[in-house]
Amino acid sequence: MKKILILGGGTAGTMMANKLSKELDRSEYEITIVDKDKTHYYQPGLLFIPFGIYNKHDVIKPKANFFPRNVNVVYGDIDYIDPENNQVFMQNGRKLNYDWMVLATGTETRPEETPGLKDKLWNKKIFEFYTLEGAVALRNFFKDWQGGKMVLNIAEMPFKCPVAPLEFVFLADAYFTEIGIRDKVDITYVTPLPGAFTKPKATKMLGELMEEKNIKVVPEFYMERVDNDQQKIISYDEKEIPFDVLVSIPTNMGTDAIERSGMGDDLNFVPTDKYTLRSKNYENIFVLGDAADIPTSKAGSVAHFASDVVFENLMSALEGRELKAKFDGHANCYIETGFGQGSIIDFNYDTEPLPGTYPLPGVGPFGLLKNTKTNHYGKVMFRWIYWHILLKGKEMPLESQMSMAGKKTS
Repeated sequence: MKKILILGGGTAGTMMANKLSKELDRSEYEITIVDKDKTHYYQPGLLFIPFGIYNKHDVIKPKANFFPRNVNVVYGDIDYIDPENNQVFMQNGRKLNYDWMVLATGTETRPEETPGLKDKLWNKKIFEFYTLEGAVALRNFFKDWQGGKMVLNIAEMPFKCPVAPLEFVFLADAYFTEIGIRDKVDITYVTPLPGAFTKPKATKMLGELMEEKNIKVVPEFYMERVDNDQQKIISYDEKEIPFDVLVSIPTNMGTDAIERSGMGDDLNFVPTDKYTLRSKNYENIFVLGDAADIPTSKAGSVAHFASDVVFENLMSALEGRELKAKFDGHANCYIETGFGQGSIIDFNYDTEPLPGTYPLPGVGPFGLLKNTKTNHYGKVMFRWIYWHILLKGKEMPLESQMSMAGKKTS
């Protein structure tokens, strides 16, 4: 019997377990999924907790609810992978053998990588919202805050959910307006990028929205350290920005098990063929989701679209066929912009976010690079879709390849 091992039971790993369990003959293949945590977090929902829109119960469910019944589940911490001998060693001493692996270990926030970030002001005046604990701590802070300088800073690229920092400042603008202290809050968005986003058309649209909402953008700021005593962030070229509250997007890195295994780059992301999604170094390993070093967003939509490609190529590999499925870097993201409105972007390796309609040309119902209530409703509906369709590996009426239908190129 051939053994397929899925490392990581987050969004990517859970989708893959469900896809494979429906297709493979269980008398020929044994599927095992490994994860350190029994709780599944709906990561897009963490953004809403600081503003009281969601509470923690809206974003957590048991992982066991979404794993197929005919798949073996192992809970525990991975010590290291021995890819030369097709083995995984757990920290409790257990050894797992595999013939094929889907590596979906994701990415983690590492505030300790930036000097002074996780220091005496951590979760007092310095926060992050990429973990449940951080989002709840920030919610508790905002309940009593009377205003001042709020700085959001992106420490380093890449990071998961790349539009979330934009959404955060938009929602902050709306929240402080609604509770009557917006005139007492100075919001500054500090990024290593040359503008609000990575591509010209999206940067223009989002930059104009920032200006309209009186949110200052400080581009090309490469944070070197945080001074807790003076309450300011300092760049490598000694620029300084003071804060009363700092909301940080810390450095993101792959799991330490990748480093211990000698399989990753300097941020512990795994070298991966960006088209086939097979490991560049090991033919029997495919890499899915945030764990890969491919040049696209570390977002749930990427994991969703990429999972179709990994599934097709893994099935081909199991049968000794050529890998024909190609991933084009497809990503789309809803962007909450506050006051019940939102935007949406759709792009891939070669095509920047463009205006138009999505997913149907001329019909939508969503407007690309537009700020509308319908786009906001799309974001709201996505939580139900995530729990009931996406995680369970069910088919959705969206192709993994990006379509130019409905997009305006001029």
